[in-house]
Amino acid sequence: MGADKPLLDAIAAAFQPVAALKVDTINEGIVRAASRSELDKSVLVVVDVDSSKPENFVALQSLVTRLGVAVPVVVLVDSFDDALARWFLQIRVADFLRKPVEPKEVMQACLRVLQATSRVPEVQGQVLAFLPAAGGVGNTTLAIETAMLLLHEARDAVNSTCLVDLDLRAGACADYLDLESRLDLGEIGPFPERLDAQLLEVMLSRHASGLTLLAARGRPVDRQAIDPAVVLRLLDLVSSRFANVVVDLPRSWEPWTDHVLVGSSRVYVVTDMTVPGLRLARRLSSDLSGRYPELKPRVIVNRAEPRKLFGTGLRRADAERALDGFFEGSVTNNYVLVREAIDRGIPLDEVKPGNKITTQLKKLVLPQSVAKAQAAPAAEAGKKRLKLLWAR
Repeated sequence: MGADKPLLDAIAAAFQPVAALKVDTINEGIVRAASRSELDKSVLVVVDVDSSKPENFVALQSLVTRLGVAVPVVVLVDSFDDALARWFLQIRVADFLRKPVEPKEVMQACLRVLQATSRVPEVQGQVLAFLPAAGGVGNTTLAIETAMLLLHEARDAVNSTCLVDLDLRAGACADYLDLESRLDLGEIGPFPERLDAQLLEVMLSRHASGLTLLAARGRPVDRQAIDPAVVLRLLDLVSSRFANVVVDLPRSWEPWTDHVLVGSSRVYVVTDMTVPGLRLARRLSSDLSGRYPELKPRVIVNRAEPRKLFGTGLRRADAERALDGFFEGSVTNNYVLVREAIDRGIPLDEVKPGNKITTQLKKLVLPQSVAKAQAAPAAEAGKKRLKLLWAR
């Protein structure tokens, strides 16, 4: 819909080869057209927005809210800045393109959105996102260990779990696991529509443990932004391929970060046991839950030191108060163990079976599994006791 009839007609013409889709054009501005009932029955809506009129954005937000996730909205706009781009993400616009734009580009964007939203939700794997509140808090270590825990928990361990390193500038997952980074963003960046299951398979790396990794070579000095469509397409393919997906996110906020978080099953904010670290985690979690009430981020306090008797330092109770309802739990500090595991490219539990870091993390990310394991011995003891009583 929109007032630019030549553009709408050109977009409709671009869709002609796609026989499965019927394109209807509404040659009206969004303020008048947003209330049309036929939009609710569409599979996707493209809106051409005149950014010089504020009332158009009010109508756009109303339309996106009304259609919800059932009907994705793609926006064409003549100009936008970072603030407007963030707002588009906040109101959950499926994609947005700057005019002038080629009709074929609009068609490709629409097809990507439809492809990403046409899968049956039940077949999607669970996605656990790890987001650092500050630098150097051990986010990558916890993400890797969580992936290992999920891998070992899976009945069919082969191809069950994938670790996705989205810290595209300083990614370290491949180095931690002593693997090759095979994700070539330079090759697929300009052509996200090329991404399919076959190409994804070529870009996956596999650890001796059975864990699968999707990671690009880190580019610390490269400030080139990655198209959100590429990241979202990657995650869509991975989550349809694996039962468990663990995402290691960067500290810097990228144009696609909101989309990744909203699409995750669980979001863990990782921080350390310091006053600044706890405050940063509290502010980040509060902002996220305020922006997306359904997100419910949980904070894991990493590298927690046990407080000695009559000693100084923060206690668990201090962390709980500082995090004000967001506290999920803490993981103890063991620098020597973590360093050895990283240098050898193996899981912590392989260096030291039953170590505290793995045990504590498992209680946080796999609480049901821990409860089941703890209940099993008691249940078995009850059976034996019942059998003895019966024999008397």
